[in-house]
Amino acid sequence: MSPSGRSRPLSLMFLLGMGMASERINCPSRCSCRYLEVNCTGQQLQEFPAAIPLDTRQLILAANNVSYLPAVELSFLADLVYLDCRKNLLGDDLDFTFTGVAKLVYLDLSFNNLTQVTFSTFSHLLSLVVLKISDNPNLVAVEKDAFANNTWLRHLDVSRTGLTFLDTSTVQDLPNLRFLGLSDNLWHCNCSFLDFITWMTESNVHFPDADNITCYTPEGLRALKMPAVEAQLHFNCLAQLYKQDYIFLCLIGFCIFFAGTVAAWLAGICAVIYEVHTSKGEEGEEEEEDTIT
Repeated sequence: MSPSGRSRPLSLMFLLGMGMASERINCPSRCSCRYLEVNCTGQQLQEFPAAIPLDTRQLILAANNVSYLPAVELSFLADLVYLDCRKNLLGDDLDFTFTGVAKLVYLDLSFNNLTQVTFSTFSHLLSLVVLKISDNPNLVAVEKDAFANNTWLRHLDVSRTGLTFLDTSTVQDLPNLRFLGLSDNLWHCNCSFLDFITWMTESNVHFPDADNITCYTPEGLRALKMPAVEAQLHFNCLAQLYKQDYIFLCLIGFCIFFAGTVAAWLAGICAVIYEVHTSKGEEGEEEEEDTIT
């Protein structure tokens, strides 16, 4: 074999070794890196890792103690499409956090300490397909237009949170939604929730773990499955009257009676005044006739 033939494999091995070395140099401390992926699972990280390669497309931060996602550092990862932050300590303020990762397709924020989702939380994630915010026990509010810009959203999971109500338009206006997790929440099945339950029966969305999608309140509907409770809720809301309804009807009746009484009293006064005025006019005319005669 010629010297040039022997040197070719050696040069390839050298380049490969240099590539692997540079990859290790650019990899964050206590994380493992491979092509376009950074995995920091279970490393007890307290903060968002530094020195993440800028071409990273998949970032896994699962099972750590991260309580804050810096928007600036995230914005450097413009090609990021997959972000797994489950089982961390992320709190309530995530508004405008994801403004610089518009290509994100998959986002897992389950098992954290989220308290609310507003329009500004995910409004910049126009390509988002999968969003998991389940197992956030302190999550008690999702704004009506929270997912208004996430029209590609196909998989949404809000199971095992503190939610008691979800506006129908929040999910109804998502044209590509096919999977919606709602199980093990303390749903308040009152008349305001009737439209949402009706939407569940009419939509083509799949609801996993359907046996655990039940009403928590009121007491009479507790543990009843949604959307099977729709018929009873229809009856309760549209056929039965509650105590406040009777009070309202009594107030309306009293107001009508009072208004009628006042109107009759005013009409009587007007009639008396008219009668008095008419009688005085007739007496005046009779006196004039007597004077003339």
